[in-house]
Amino acid sequence: MKLEVRVPQLSDSIASGTLLPWRKQVGDNVARDDTLVDLETDKVILEIPAPASGTLVELRQPEGAVVKADEVVAVIDTGEVIGSTQAAKGSTVRPEPFVIAQDRPAEGQNSGQSQAVASMAPSPRASVPLPVAAADTSAVSSGESRREPMSRLRLRVAERLVAAQHTAAMLTTFNEVNMQPVNELRQRYKAEFEVRHGVKLGYMSFFVRAVCQAMQQFPVINAAIDGSDVVWHGDVDIGVAISSPRGLVVPIMRRAQTLGSAEIEAAIADFAVRARESRLTLEDLSGGSFSITNGGVFGSLLSTPILNPPQSAILGMHTIQERPVAENGQVVVRPMMYLALTYDHRLIDGRDAVQFLVAVKAALEAPDALLPGL
Repeated sequence: MKLEVRVPQLSDSIASGTLLPWRKQVGDNVARDDTLVDLETDKVILEIPAPASGTLVELRQPEGAVVKADEVVAVIDTGEVIGSTQAAKGSTVRPEPFVIAQDRPAEGQNSGQSQAVASMAPSPRASVPLPVAAADTSAVSSGESRREPMSRLRLRVAERLVAAQHTAAMLTTFNEVNMQPVNELRQRYKAEFEVRHGVKLGYMSFFVRAVCQAMQQFPVINAAIDGSDVVWHGDVDIGVAISSPRGLVVPIMRRAQTLGSAEIEAAIADFAVRARESRLTLEDLSGGSFSITNGGVFGSLLSTPILNPPQSAILGMHTIQERPVAENGQVVVRPMMYLALTYDHRLIDGRDAVQFLVAVKAALEAPDALLPGL
């Protein structure tokens, strides 16, 4: 019996996907749930598995084809498996059609720092490794140029960034925070924290909790514009930008206002691992009412982050740098970080944006309340 292999159901916001190199070829024996090909969407990579064991007898769509949900891409014959006969004839297993390259984790400037910068239910088997073709450097080794198509993710990011600039009235306000109190608190409790919770005490939990605390005073920062309406979100769902082999992804930390420091650090660590392994699901990337991006892990001293629509604000963290500052009439050297808050001026007044950022700064410079009961 012949079975058709179809593209799994996609979310409402994803119309199609692009087929990556086929993992199996015509004539190959496959087992049920073997991955036949990966489908690259705007958000994640989805596996298309074999619906049954048998022999792959037809590929309906080639690598690079743009396909839609429920479209037939291959055919499997579930009749007699011919693997043993082929083996008897001395046939060999066909090698994989491409080389998988694994990127090393991004190095943060301190343990616990994670690069910080979205809206569907997950389709079946959405959490999968991302095959990345090994880079072909031959074309550029002699100074020649080469051309390659942008990935769907990069195209989507480009579209969203341009759309944000065209639709939102973006404005950025800046401040700086003295990180010495946070550093001292981390040094005092990091060993006990790791023993108790099994996760390192990084910086991100302080920033997430400071943001959630400040939003209690300025809930408009967590709101969004929908047509002529304002949507006031009940939960603080924070998108945390993570570097992945495919580029920047923004998994969502749900109900961040209810999470303790250990839960936040564990969530960040989990996001980072799954982003590197391309195992983030569509659900992980859906929604979000606010974002945090941390260019500081790459050495950025100052930047103006771009909104992630339909969110109305995004906080930019930057590198911690020792600088001379004035304290009580004296010049002292302190570990300082510039903070940037980009906001949609259509909804958020400058006063609220500035005071929100000042509240975040105040919380970070008196951080004991951000680490209750370890």
